[in-house]
Amino acid sequence: MNQRIVSVNVGLPQLIEWQGKPVSTSIFKAPVAERLQISRLNVAGDQQADLSVHGGPDKAVYAYDLEHYTYWQHQLDWPDWTYGLFGENLTTDGLPDETAYVGSIYRIGTARLQVAQPRFPCFKLNARFNDRSMVKKFSDAMRCGIYFRVIDEGDVQAGDSVTLEEEPDRTLTIRDVAEVYFSRSADPDRMDQLVNHPYLAKNLSNHFKRFRWSIEK
Repeated sequence: MNQRIVSVNVGLPQLIEWQGKPVSTSIFKAPVAERLQISRLNVAGDQQADLSVHGGPDKAVYAYDLEHYTYWQHQLDWPDWTYGLFGENLTTDGLPDETAYVGSIYRIGTARLQVAQPRFPCFKLNARFNDRSMVKKFSDAMRCGIYFRVIDEGDVQAGDSVTLEEEPDRTLTIRDVAEVYFSRSADPDRMDQLVNHPYLAKNLSNHFKRFRWSIEK
């Protein structure tokens, strides 16, 4: 399968009103045609609004696949399916969650990115879709998309190819991680894989450690 970048999308923090309160968010992203630099922490022209839960090396670049768009187009009555709708930096073709192993390194444009974890949305996804149940729908569907860490900086543009360069561990896909996270259950072997995985984002690994401790005590 030919894997490629369909769209590169960026956005800056903006203040919106949700449920009668002001909210700062960068979830509103728009496609750009030019080639953009990917740095250690983000894509040029993009900025996270709340660094306490967004951003950082393990959430530097967020990708969401066309396969997910197709699914949601059958589920939601939404008027505008412009890429970037889910807050992704990269809209991909051929990189769904169940094929992306945690730790795998892809060359995307001239950058090298490593699969770090799924995306678990906060309430701002509800605001994006003006739907208080959107986070639940997203979680139930387990179509999370992929957060990448940046191994080598580079640049990217719509139309660039996506090439798998290294696959050092085939233990867990992004979908596998999401299934345990949302179900809050796993057999001991699977939990050990999550806790001890060398490439899973450290904050998420610690989350699973705490969860394992809570069910074992």
